[in-house]
Amino acid sequence: MYLVCGEALFDFFSDDASGQTSTVNFKAIAGGSPFNVAVGLSRLGIDTALFAGLSTDYLGRRLRRVLQEEGVRMDYLLDFDAPTTLAMVAVGADGSPHYSFRGEGCADRQLLAGHLPKLGDEVRGLHIGSFSLVVQPIADTLLTLVRRESGRRLITLDPNVRLNPEPNIELWRQRIAALAKHADMIKVSDEDLGLLYPGRDPQSIAQEWLAQRCQLVFLTRGTQGASVYSRQHGHWSVPAREVVTADTVGAGDTFQAALIAWLSEQQLDSVAGLQRLDKAQIEAMLDFAVSAAAITCGRTGPDLPYRHQVS
Repeated sequence: MYLVCGEALFDFFSDDASGQTSTVNFKAIAGGSPFNVAVGLSRLGIDTALFAGLSTDYLGRRLRRVLQEEGVRMDYLLDFDAPTTLAMVAVGADGSPHYSFRGEGCADRQLLAGHLPKLGDEVRGLHIGSFSLVVQPIADTLLTLVRRESGRRLITLDPNVRLNPEPNIELWRQRIAALAKHADMIKVSDEDLGLLYPGRDPQSIAQEWLAQRCQLVFLTRGTQGASVYSRQHGHWSVPAREVVTADTVGAGDTFQAALIAWLSEQQLDSVAGLQRLDKAQIEAMLDFAVSAAAITCGRTGPDLPYRHQVS
């Protein structure tokens, strides 16, 4: 089983079809990067749970229902009498999303160190990412969890930088640096690197991470494809799949879920398994993730693919 940790929220997409300036219609879709990764893993056939705080309000109950319907285990969910985080999403002409969050004091931020569960041998790995890494108190809680489990289970990290919930980029840098010491695999976008380390060569950043625990760094570059940096096998890139893009919401989360799913299918979702990968296996994993992400780009919103849809 894979345990995904972090925020769960609702994305609100504006719809101006009414044509009236005084009226803004919205379509709300369950989301949040960790939430999407958990759903994506389940759709890809992987036994998955989400460690998150959910509100007892109407939207929090809807999030719980979505997880149940998607087959995500709910053993690690905690209820809080606090609102559900809302993300207002504007989609650009190129399909890229722009977020504005309403999350201060909301339920998905409330996890404390005392809420950390004891993990049995059935938990093969942990995934962490996005603004839960930097907003308190959940940020310190997840750092404590990662430090506790480092070396015992596979740990994957996706910075997924969102400056609206936390605009202090130096805080992001410090927290990513602290977490990268414990991560076995890191997935990052070129947009993330541009925010975190403007002007720096991505390869130099990847090499810094690979000099610690990390075995693999995956860099996604939108329509330019993706690259992989391996401690043992060097680095190379592959092109993106040709697709008519609806939007790119959830594409990065799909890529992340597909990486973990491939490892799990091959029974390599462990620290030792990751270290045993040869170049051909890494190429197959990268190809699987690129194919899965392309499917999501062809759909509106974070509508991640099922296993039978990814070849």
